[in-house]
Amino acid sequence: MTTLIIARHGNTFEKDETPRRVGARTDLPLTETGRAQARALGQWLKTNGHYPETVHSSQLSRTIETAQIALKEAGYKEPVFPLAIFNEADYGPDENKTEDEVTKRVGQKAISDWDENGTVPQGWNFDPDQCIENWKNFAGHIVDDQQDCVLVVTSNGIARFAPHITGDFEGFRAKHPLKISTGAVCVLKFDQGRWTVTDWNVKPTC
Repeated sequence: MTTLIIARHGNTFEKDETPRRVGARTDLPLTETGRAQARALGQWLKTNGHYPETVHSSQLSRTIETAQIALKEAGYKEPVFPLAIFNEADYGPDENKTEDEVTKRVGQKAISDWDENGTVPQGWNFDPDQCIENWKNFAGHIVDDQQDCVLVVTSNGIARFAPHITGDFEGFRAKHPLKISTGAVCVLKFDQGRWTVTDWNVKPTC
């Protein structure tokens, strides 16, 4: 059996800041709350007996930092290997804009379609089909390598396409929202020739 744990990075905005749509071209560090979320992820890994043989992140500091803090908290010594395939979507003209600004440009329906169906709004520089193919190739690779447990720390826009590896994305979508909270984890398992989603959008707590 192979276990794939996907975690969304921790918070990048303080409580008194207005959140913005941060994508591939905006590299923000974690806030103190985000670092606490990363530590909670580490405790969750240790408490649940998940010991990743391999740890990947995107090339963005918020995901690398989340992974490094989590591993340190858990007492694990594995290095973090950043991969470009896990970089957040490029939001084009909406990069680093507030949600009000983004909604004003694309419309509420486009935002809802993205959150509920993964349909990319006009103007964003992101190919969902390529993202899906990346997840399938990655999943196939870790199964072929017979890895027992792998951790990937990435962003919301990328993680939401991972369930396509199950071959039943519509069935998954009928049960779960695509959006994942900051610091939350999702667990997919490969057993008897197929992937299944066993946990989605679980928020670890210290």
